[in-house]
Amino acid sequence: MSKAVKWIVGILLGLLALLLLVFVAAALKPIETDPDVGEAHGAGASSVQPSYTGLLRQFPPLNEPPDNPTTPEKAELGRLLFFDPILSQNNDRSCATCHQPDLGLGDGRAKGLGMNGEDLARNVPTLWNVGYAQNLFWDGRLQSLEGQAELPLTHPNEMGVTDTTAVVAEVAAIPEYQEKFSAIFPDGVTLENIERALAAFQRTLITDVSPFDRYAAGDFDALTPQQRRGLTLFRSGATRCFECHTAPTFAGDTFRVVGVPSDDPGRAAVSDDGDFGAFKIPTLRNIALTAPYMHDGSMETLEEVLDFYAKGGGRVHGIENVDVFVQGFEMNDQERADLVAFLYALTDESRLPEIPASVPSGLPVIAPQENPARDLAAQYNAGGSSGQEITDREAQVIRVQEGERIQTAVDRAQPGDTIEIPYGVYNERVVVDMNDITLIGIPDENGVFPVLDGLGKLTEGIIASGNNFSVGTLHIRNYTDNGVIVEGVTDVYFHDIFAENTGTYGVYPVKSTNVLIERVEVTGVDDAGIYAGQSENVVVRDSIVYGNVLGIELENTVGGEIYNNYAYDNSVGIFVVVLPQLTAKISTDTVVRDNRVEANNHVNFAPEGAIAKVAPPGVGVLLLATDKADVYRNIITGNKSAGIALFSLTRSGAFEVSEIDVGPIPENNWIHENQYQNNGYDPDPSLADLGIPGADIVWDMTGINNRFDEADTVTSVPPLLPASDWPDWAYNAYYNILNFLVENLL
Repeated sequence: MSKAVKWIVGILLGLLALLLLVFVAAALKPIETDPDVGEAHGAGASSVQPSYTGLLRQFPPLNEPPDNPTTPEKAELGRLLFFDPILSQNNDRSCATCHQPDLGLGDGRAKGLGMNGEDLARNVPTLWNVGYAQNLFWDGRLQSLEGQAELPLTHPNEMGVTDTTAVVAEVAAIPEYQEKFSAIFPDGVTLENIERALAAFQRTLITDVSPFDRYAAGDFDALTPQQRRGLTLFRSGATRCFECHTAPTFAGDTFRVVGVPSDDPGRAAVSDDGDFGAFKIPTLRNIALTAPYMHDGSMETLEEVLDFYAKGGGRVHGIENVDVFVQGFEMNDQERADLVAFLYALTDESRLPEIPASVPSGLPVIAPQENPARDLAAQYNAGGSSGQEITDREAQVIRVQEGERIQTAVDRAQPGDTIEIPYGVYNERVVVDMNDITLIGIPDENGVFPVLDGLGKLTEGIIASGNNFSVGTLHIRNYTDNGVIVEGVTDVYFHDIFAENTGTYGVYPVKSTNVLIERVEVTGVDDAGIYAGQSENVVVRDSIVYGNVLGIELENTVGGEIYNNYAYDNSVGIFVVVLPQLTAKISTDTVVRDNRVEANNHVNFAPEGAIAKVAPPGVGVLLLATDKADVYRNIITGNKSAGIALFSLTRSGAFEVSEIDVGPIPENNWIHENQYQNNGYDPDPSLADLGIPGADIVWDMTGINNRFDEADTVTSVPPLLPASDWPDWAYNAYYNILNFLVENLL
């Protein structure tokens, strides 16, 4: 063998060895996975049982560490410290200086007043129900009430303490404090124990027996008719107030950009993944007592706040990153007044902390304050006359009489009753809050369903928050936001409904458990025809969706099953997704089988700024960041961009990384035994611009253990897809090599 041949052989062997090393390294390199959300995923209903309504919700656990359980003695010690100026540098300010009980545990100012007489940076947040919060301060910089206490204590313009040791010594020098601390804490007076006592007191600041709470518990006269109308608007798809201000706390632990014009970076100042101008969602409990509003106190009245949201928040000021839930809505003067009336129904001061006549230091405590909003609250919360009274009688069938409104019949019902709606056209919105109600249409002699027609003016056809709710045999049309919305309840049955031109959704169960949707037909909505969001155990079957942006959507839902449906002429036929910035943080265990998904090439006509606007037209089944989807035996034909698309949130380009607070990677999905024909023949420009060609299956090559067992004739991107018979080491090697090429060479 010549030297040249040996040299060439040596090079080839070296290259082969190098390739082998690369393959082995790729096979051994672990694949990035999403963190385990666990059981506290947030999906499904949180309603309390037994109850008369589905509005009675379970409060979350208190944010209480195991080493600081609240006791009456500890909370009382914390109350004294809360009102005692001894904790400030100059002995002239207490916690209660800014958090005054008579002012909704705020201070009634646009921004807090600093010890030097100048305004602080932000509005003082209320402390009502602060024990339920997982993130504290407007920007969420801390998660512990114990840790929170030290920040205002040492802030140079709040309480101004420069030497915490000196403050501890000052407290310890007072015999009454020394005695109380020693009785509770083995180590007596320490800074940590001061913080523990203050935190224990704050966890007693609970408000949960407002007129709304009494209504939710079955006292239907606790709200006035105006407040009931306001509650309906609050949870409507038009305002979408309930999406962020979730019962029972009417708060949220996420951070949103609503667009109040401000130079304050908000969350972005304390977290790398925070949007500029994002702030924590505050509670609406006792909101009527805590004016002015927003993080900068720039809005004096609730009416001003509602007008701001109705106009689309900061969008009118040219702020571009306003949250998707702040879309704006139409609202007349009566509706504004109704919403304000409902917000007053969240007032409850039954556990208002008493201002002590004196504190152990002997220093002066704050004086009581006048709050005119209390008189207004008393006027608003005068109770109503709903006509609904729970009695011990047998279930009845209540038929809507000729010339009678459906709502009038609903208001006569009790749990277990069935309301029959004879054929006719009804121009109204129906609200059902009571449990165990069946709402059913009675067709005419030709089988034509009764019609609920919103005339293009009313927001929803039906809004329900009752457990064990059934609705069917109805034609619902011409509503601006939703056909039927059911929120926060267990056991929901939609059947035999034709919904057309109903705005955002046709049927819309959200934050619910055990949902069955069958024989439903939806067309002409600008989001999802059939939608289930943040729910658990959802079945959608034997239904038809066409002419919508999204045909069927399961969003942030656990345990869905979509089968025997026909989805055609939508922008996307079937959509299974986990989206960021929602209460539920998971999408998993969905079965998509035996559906016909055909020619979903409709132009995407979702409103600008809506999440649905990002959906590329021409996709049969879109799986976005979902896990453990089992997609099989579907007939998928004529979808111009892709038959099935499997994407991560990050590589889809639909969201900024800072927005994503869920696991963004699709994992453990299995796609098999589907029939494909003529898909991916003309990919939408939104995909083509990203260099993504069309195919029967388009996978962005992210996620662990995604398997594809399809016929050899199926076209795909990438051309070779990992199958179930691939060993894990082969999957890892293929995955890592592909992603290296995508990220570094393509």
